[in-house]
Amino acid sequence: MLLMGLFLFVFPDTSILDYGFATMDKFFELAPWILLLLVPAITMRSFSDEFRSGTWELLKTKPLSFAQIIGGKYLAAFIVAVLALLPSLLYVLTIHQLIVKGSIDTGGIAGSYVGLLMLVAVFTAIGIFCSTLTNNAVVGFLISAVACFIFYNGFQAISQIASLKGGADYYIEQAGISNHYKSMSRGLIELKDLVYFVVVIGLFLLVTKRQLMKKW
Repeated sequence: MLLMGLFLFVFPDTSILDYGFATMDKFFELAPWILLLLVPAITMRSFSDEFRSGTWELLKTKPLSFAQIIGGKYLAAFIVAVLALLPSLLYVLTIHQLIVKGSIDTGGIAGSYVGLLMLVAVFTAIGIFCSTLTNNAVVGFLISAVACFIFYNGFQAISQIASLKGGADYYIEQAGISNHYKSMSRGLIELKDLVYFVVVIGLFLLVTKRQLMKKW
């Protein structure tokens, strides 16, 4: 919140006050880069600490299915990440109070928050999976942060390669998170974007289950 507040109200290049318009565009543009570090920090100990401390062996003796274990870990991390986002609503209230003429685009902001929640959901699924790859929480954090960065910005960067222009660039860009998040962050909620996020979340939770089955 402190870092985002500095970007939105203090630093001249990104300050809403200098921009002169009642918009949250800068917030939704900068938020993914903060989440690239925040969400992996939340998820890094989900399973790695279980493996390191030996409680995974105890967990295996409980009458719990893989879906219950993974679902519990996932929902817990997701809820913590969402709670971290809630104070950002203060920015909406602040900008609303600063308006001299006109009104804030509440519909667009609401749609953008939906996109942000979907982004958090995907990053959480990636982080939970990466946590199963190691018994070291710090290593889990680094793997998760890199994986989130690749899925968020890597595909878009690859699609910019000149030799791919006019061919595979469109499909590569569509495979990444950034294009779908940016579409939703404009307040435009389309079925294809929602389906994309749900499919990616499901795939990462599925590979998480397979990884845990190997350790079982």
